[in-house]
Amino acid sequence: MSGEEREKRIEGLKDCCSQMLGLIGEDVEREGLVRTPERVARAILDTTAGYNEDPEAILRAAMFKEDYSQMVIVKDIDFYSLCEHHILPFFGKVHVAYIPNGYITGLSKIARVVEVFSRRLQVQERLTLQIKECIQKTLNPLGVMVVVEAQHMCMQMRGVKKQNSVTTTSDFCGAFNQAKTREEFMNLLRNK
Repeated sequence: MSGEEREKRIEGLKDCCSQMLGLIGEDVEREGLVRTPERVARAILDTTAGYNEDPEAILRAAMFKEDYSQMVIVKDIDFYSLCEHHILPFFGKVHVAYIPNGYITGLSKIARVVEVFSRRLQVQERLTLQIKECIQKTLNPLGVMVVVEAQHMCMQMRGVKKQNSVTTTSDFCGAFNQAKTREEFMNLLRNK
């Protein structure tokens, strides 16, 4: 996004935030809140920056021909996202495994793919699916499996207010359709 487009979005978001503050009964001219709309606007653009990046291009930029055909695991990838239902944070860890089929990618690129998809308004189920599909489509491995473990502020701060709940989602394809391969991945995750 161009600098001009970014500033236009910041101005629009500032107006929205000022309106919201007024609607909840706050004085938007109060010393502690004078710069809050701008800070919120910049924070929103930062936490949703994933809309401006192409995760497939990230993987393609570091694809290397390699005959390795055993499981590659990148685990404990921290992520932060915003729930699309309440625009409250959810965060946790993503674990990714793939079995190469002639090509590997730079390990940091897997984490970058997680970052791109998590910096969009999300639901955990879609986040899990998008990461898996991106890796499968771009690298065409023999199989991919993604496990996401997260805490959701929309469950902890409001609604049922369950402080220690963790939601786990998984998605897999290819060689991970075999229970033995999935079990190997899950055992490797447990052995931290």
